[in-house]
Amino acid sequence: MKRADGRAWDELRPVRITPGFQSFAEGSALIELGKTRVLCTVSVDERVPSFLRGQGGGWITAEYAMLPRSTVTRTPRESSRVGGRSQEIQRLIGRSLRAVADLNALGERTLIIDCDVLQADGGTRTAAITGAYVALHQALQTMVNMGVLSSIPLRSTVAATSIGIVHGYQLLDLCYDEDFNAAVDFNVVMTSKGEFVEIQGTAETKPFTKEAVDSLLALAEKGIKQLFQIQQAALEVLKTG
Repeated sequence: MKRADGRAWDELRPVRITPGFQSFAEGSALIELGKTRVLCTVSVDERVPSFLRGQGGGWITAEYAMLPRSTVTRTPRESSRVGGRSQEIQRLIGRSLRAVADLNALGERTLIIDCDVLQADGGTRTAAITGAYVALHQALQTMVNMGVLSSIPLRSTVAATSIGIVHGYQLLDLCYDEDFNAAVDFNVVMTSKGEFVEIQGTAETKPFTKEAVDSLLALAEKGIKQLFQIQQAALEVLKTG
């Protein structure tokens, strides 16, 4: 199947991660996934939430927002109350990054990850996770360089992608039009150890089989392995930059 943008069924959109995109954040990265663009920044707060005080460990949390004209029509700012979708996504981002971090090694401090969608064409939550890992890695390296940490407390890499069944075809990395027309829609988060952090799967029209799940997860793993390579290349730029 040839897709609207000319990709093969098992092909990612063009991906580019620009590390250190912001000058003042401890860590930052701009991820571009086709027309989707998400700016990820990491800030260090020398405090932890009240439920962690006195325990010696740290915390990683996330906030997610879409700029008003990141979509075809204006999306109002969530200035007073975070909407249900944004709340779900920022919890997903936080869980995904905490899954690969040694929180005890952070000390009693919080790393706040801000993911702002500059332009949305599907896959914003998975792009946010993939880009946020690079920003987090840079922030932790900054803390090592300052002598705050002795080493980078990450157990593995983490990245995410979307998969789905559209008009009977299994597709990797859905753009908005494909996602809108998907009969089955999955978001998958994996570590570089081959472990799953989260699998979100929904049948929009008719139920799916276990065989379809196995095949879709294999497709997701293929794409995520490519994302690991792109993340590593971005981090190498930081080392040589």
